[in-house]
Amino acid sequence: MSKAQDPFYIVKEEIQDSIDKLQSSFHQWERVPGGTGEQVHLTKELLANCESIAWKVDELDKAISVAARDPSWYGINEVELENRRRWTSNARLQVADVKRTVGAGKENDNSASAIRRELMRLPNSQQPDISDHYSAKSNDDFVASESDRQMLLLKQQDEELDELSTSVKRIGGVGLTIHEELLAQEKILDELGTEMDSTKNRLDFVQKKMAMVMKKAGAKGQIMIIIFLLVLFIILFILVFFT
Repeated sequence: MSKAQDPFYIVKEEIQDSIDKLQSSFHQWERVPGGTGEQVHLTKELLANCESIAWKVDELDKAISVAARDPSWYGINEVELENRRRWTSNARLQVADVKRTVGAGKENDNSASAIRRELMRLPNSQQPDISDHYSAKSNDDFVASESDRQMLLLKQQDEELDELSTSVKRIGGVGLTIHEELLAQEKILDELGTEMDSTKNRLDFVQKKMAMVMKKAGAKGQIMIIIFLLVLFIILFILVFFT
């Protein structure tokens, strides 16, 4: 089976595209200042993408485990299996590195947000009036920003679900294709077995006929038949090699 038809390489290409997009978003996340609405949105997007890619890699690993039970049936060898395991392991490490880095950044942002919330709980008598004014404005801006982020997050989640649904359908289609190929091969094997049985029956019939002819001919008749066949063989040999 060529790489263009191998289900592994179809899913691998799709996962690699997702990892490339994940790395691009991660580099963008690194350049965005901390504590901003854009960084919060990118953090949620990156974590959701990491979960989605990790699930796809796990499903691909399961398919490799199935193929490892009988590699010859799927037309692959141990070297190819090891290469596939190495690729999925490397993909899982890339996703884990991004998830760990982004998760650590999210925890730092949460700590800073907690400090700001504690400061906002201070009594009004301990804050100047101008501070109240800016605090109220900051709260309004925060609510508006948080609302926008929630809308963007919902939109991103919808897109991720659509992508996940498409991937599941594609993997399901690949599974159905493999199932149909197995059924076709099973049918071919059954037909080959039937033909072999038919040929065996014909040979048995010919052998019985020959035995009956030899038995009826007797010893003298058998000698004559052997001499006739020998002469016939010599004539055919001369015709084939000397003419």
